[in-house]
Amino acid sequence: TGMDALAHCLEAYCAPGYHPLADGIAVEGMRLVFENLPKVFANPGDVEARGHLMSAAAMGATAFQKGLGAIHALSHPVGALYDTHHGMTNAVFMPYVLVVNRSAIEPRIARLAASSPPAETRRKSAAGPEYFHLPVRSVLNHCDSERVPFEWTINPYRGCEFACRYCYARYTHEYMELDGADFERKIFVKQNAGPLLARDLLHKYRFPVRLSPSQFPEHIAIGTATDPYQPAELEFGVTRACLEELAKLEGLSLSITTKSQQIVRDLELLKRISERSSLFINLTVTTLRTRLARLLEPRAPRPDLRLAAVAQLREAGLAVGVFASPLLPGITDGDTDLDSLAAAAKDAGAQWFAAGVLFLMPSSRKQFLPFLREKFPRLEKQYDEWYARNGYAPEAYRRAIAERIVRLRAKYGFNARPWDEMPRPTPCVQLSLGWETSVEAEPRPRKQFRALG
Repeated sequence: TGMDALAHCLEAYCAPGYHPLADGIAVEGMRLVFENLPKVFANPGDVEARGHLMSAAAMGATAFQKGLGAIHALSHPVGALYDTHHGMTNAVFMPYVLVVNRSAIEPRIARLAASSPPAETRRKSAAGPEYFHLPVRSVLNHCDSERVPFEWTINPYRGCEFACRYCYARYTHEYMELDGADFERKIFVKQNAGPLLARDLLHKYRFPVRLSPSQFPEHIAIGTATDPYQPAELEFGVTRACLEELAKLEGLSLSITTKSQQIVRDLELLKRISERSSLFINLTVTTLRTRLARLLEPRAPRPDLRLAAVAQLREAGLAVGVFASPLLPGITDGDTDLDSLAAAAKDAGAQWFAAGVLFLMPSSRKQFLPFLREKFPRLEKQYDEWYARNGYAPEAYRRAIAERIVRLRAKYGFNARPWDEMPRPTPCVQLSLGWETSVEAEPRPRKQFRALG
């Protein structure tokens, strides 16, 4: 059966030992199952798809000369004892065996994820990225870091076409044994995001209706390691599928961070969500200088388009602010530049203004520093001193930037930032989110909100 073929290929691939021929055959067998088993399930008379499954079964039989594992070690005796269907029995044991063996097989599974099948696209430009389907078990991911003011994240895609030179999230591609440079070239589209999120919200998320009156909903941040409104969203709609599930519920605590004006396409959906839950939206604008923005963020929308989106969202009554993150030392941190950006944000109707200093993880550093040496050679020595062995700029510089941002907030009358009222007290200096080390008073406890009916 299809599941038996998948089990053979998966166990052979994950088995210890060196056998590249068996590994290659197993990966191709799993691809055939992935593409054709749903077709056969939907239409048992699909002879072509059934033929591909027979090929996958033969490939599994060839590949398992490398070895099998606990899936078959359990399914054979259980099937003999209870007379259960062999493929179904494999399917039942498969997720449990994978969980038990996670620490041993995770690198191989990550490499397997990088072999995801291509996703069809209407975009035919050779300069565009490649898209791939990415099967996932969950869309709502728990975050237990004290550096960020949220408990959960949703990243509808892995990778981002905007190709920001400084993007800290390039490391997420390294989990799949891909180079950080592939972050904007290979975009992975998470499959079945809507149904998975509905399940995750039911079983993972703490709703106010489950809490005592003194407790608060956990916060979900959308777009922490990828832009949820990158061009892929126009074709695949994963972000919208997630928002549609969130709109069915009330009493949630949500935020969205993006560089794209495409968010206004979901304006009515966002209004529905905000009527029933707490929602705030962050538009990231790092500079008003169009040519500099194109250099730093080659495929992101122009700064004026992002600010126009701020105005349109505010006119619709949504809570919106501007992130000026990351501030790049010597490039986007000038007094005049920051003042002009804060003024433009205020003119667009932004309710808050935040910024954090550039944070470079090793995978980001490998991409950003050569770019810096080419385009900004006068800064090479400073960046090498600051970032060659550390992801953060010096604390004194970060504190000085934080003080300047506080003064700009006061000058232009920005409101308190929404995350200041969340119960997590440690602000974040993470690149795409823009929470800086604060010099303000101790954050206030998050106010409990009452969901509208």
